[in-house]
Amino acid sequence: MNLRSLGFLAAGFLALLPHVRGDGFIVVERPVPVPGGHFPFAPLEVRSHHVDVQIDGQVAVTSIDQEFYNPNDQRLEGTYIFPVPKDAHIDKFSMEIDGKMVEAELLSADKARQIYEDIVRKMRDPALLEYAGRDLFKVRVFPLEPHAGKPIKITYTELLRSDNGLVTYTYPMSTEKFSAQPIKSVSVKVDLKASRPLASIYSPSHKVEIKRDGATHAIVGYESKDETPETDFQLVYSTAPGDIGLSLLTHKTDDDNGYFLLLAAPTIAQETKPAPKDIVFVVDTSGSMAGPKLQQARKALGFCIENLNAEDRFEIVRFSTETESLFGKLVTADTSDRQRATDFVAGLKPIGGTAISDALTTALKLHTEKSDRPFVIIFLTDGLPTIGTRDPEEIIASVKKAEGVRIFSFGIGSDVNTQLLDQIAESTRAFSQYVLASEDLELKVSNFYTRIKEPVLTNISLELKGDVHTTKMYPAQLPDLFKGDQLVITGQYTGSGEVEAKLTGTAAGHAQTFTYKIRFDDRKTDNDFVPRLWATRRVGFLLDEIRLHGETAELRDEASDLARKFGIVTPYTAYLIVEDEARRNVPVASRSLQEMTTDEVARRDVAKAWAGFKDKKEGDDGVANARSQNLFKYADQAASSIVAGTTESVRGLTSMAAPAAPAESARLKQYTQRSKFVSGRTFFQNGNQWVDSNAQNLTKHQRVQFNSDDYFALLKAHPEAAPWMALGQNVLLALDDTVYEITD
Repeated sequence: MNLRSLGFLAAGFLALLPHVRGDGFIVVERPVPVPGGHFPFAPLEVRSHHVDVQIDGQVAVTSIDQEFYNPNDQRLEGTYIFPVPKDAHIDKFSMEIDGKMVEAELLSADKARQIYEDIVRKMRDPALLEYAGRDLFKVRVFPLEPHAGKPIKITYTELLRSDNGLVTYTYPMSTEKFSAQPIKSVSVKVDLKASRPLASIYSPSHKVEIKRDGATHAIVGYESKDETPETDFQLVYSTAPGDIGLSLLTHKTDDDNGYFLLLAAPTIAQETKPAPKDIVFVVDTSGSMAGPKLQQARKALGFCIENLNAEDRFEIVRFSTETESLFGKLVTADTSDRQRATDFVAGLKPIGGTAISDALTTALKLHTEKSDRPFVIIFLTDGLPTIGTRDPEEIIASVKKAEGVRIFSFGIGSDVNTQLLDQIAESTRAFSQYVLASEDLELKVSNFYTRIKEPVLTNISLELKGDVHTTKMYPAQLPDLFKGDQLVITGQYTGSGEVEAKLTGTAAGHAQTFTYKIRFDDRKTDNDFVPRLWATRRVGFLLDEIRLHGETAELRDEASDLARKFGIVTPYTAYLIVEDEARRNVPVASRSLQEMTTDEVARRDVAKAWAGFKDKKEGDDGVANARSQNLFKYADQAASSIVAGTTESVRGLTSMAAPAAPAESARLKQYTQRSKFVSGRTFFQNGNQWVDSNAQNLTKHQRVQFNSDDYFALLKAHPEAAPWMALGQNVLLALDDTVYEITD
């Protein structure tokens, strides 16, 4: 057996896979020798990975369709291994060899454990330890023909667990090194049915598309191309008998504050009549909007006008050097007024300056406090205020005086004051978006308008009564709740027990209160995505305070601590982490980003990024900063938001007046990718060693040789350490009061 090939392939799939529940992989053995008798490293590729899930209540049937591909010149043989999810049973396995269906063997957890540990000892790789305690489904795979594919299909059924009314489904997708190349096609489709109305449907791991079909049925989808998956797919859902369902997820260890995630979602059926709203479209027609910008703006406004609800009222305000209203008042969205609006939009011409203050003032005058309708302004601009009031503070102050108004801002291009647009949006419980020259404004506006088309509950407040103290909740001001959408609220808590939660707001012009009984756990350790999501939003808040109001030691230190603990590494936070650890004289061997510490060019670049983050309000880098911040502040999934936010901040760095060379920028991005969040902990890769971020706080050290008796004794004493020890042969790991240096 070629143990090197076996080790590389199994490790490639298994490294960094906490709580794996079902994916299969092939361990290659005895590759045909090349001339000279040597066995080359022979990785396989995964060409496609498609998952179809049927969930009825709490019973999930998962069907997997994978195609493996042998890119090598020689025929290979191996073993397909499938660690069976707990309490699941295999329904169907399909693999054809030489025109015949092959038979597979199912081993109990006791027999499987011995196989896993034997492979670890023989191939000197810890990855398979992750599966100890699970049954094993395995089958011989021969031949794996050169430059040919091998499709494998498997179906299994499991009973999903319910925790305080929330049901969780998990499928392993974190196959970072499983395939020698990015997987060309990855998809997960979940067909979800329930006996009661579905309330929250939430993925903490992936940005999914959710299509509801009536009250009790939904389709959840995720697709990507050329992906290197790193995060397991998770889906959480709940049912509720009332109009608004509220669900709670908590995470709390023995020695830490608790973290919580509240999900509130409407369960109103499709046939429910939408609540009428007042909406004003404010569009910039200054000279700089000429060309594709105004063309896309016209199409976006046309879409919005076409999709107004019958009882909505609307107005269009265009502005350049002066401001012009179409109707001079709010009008009902009947056929004739829609046609008039469509003609008005088609005739918009770009000319003049940018009277932002006058335009917003004109729109705000249409709002009367006596109206019980939601009042929304959609504000599109590509410039800085150049006519009338130009002071951003004055503009923001005038906006804040308006009660019950939502101003959703779209900054087009890079010549916009991002801090102005951000503060206008946030002060009105809305949000801002920035559309680059290379992006489709029409698509962004139409997608946004579809989301906010039907308000369900507005002016929302949340009150919690009981022996639990909640702090640092995000968003601090709750946004409105729309049909098909949901509130995602994160925070910290102390205490435990049952709490009465009151969600109050306005529905169809009437004040309504929804009351729930929810329980904050005294100890809960299997929702580690909850604290990381909270930390992502908290870092966004802290950095925004620095960006808007100036840097303080308290803000900087908390941001660096959270970034290090939860693996929120961008050029901005990398600068904070490196400088903080240098200031505290942390030993180099325990530092998070050791190579960056001695890389003067990289340190110069992150210092430049940090300076630009604090100072730049407009331009390419100012917009990149704002887009990055919004991804953190409004994150619904920590991992994807951190990756996207990092990409934006690196883009901002390369667009600065004295940009980093492309090679330097690429290296800087690599530094931001050298961390992994595994089972509630962050590890930083330094050379061939993974360093636990908790190791900096301990002074007691003990060295343990990988694969020794002491190594397995440590694992037996600390079974919770399996996913951390599975990182590799060289790990600096904090357990209890000791830092264990596992080394080969």
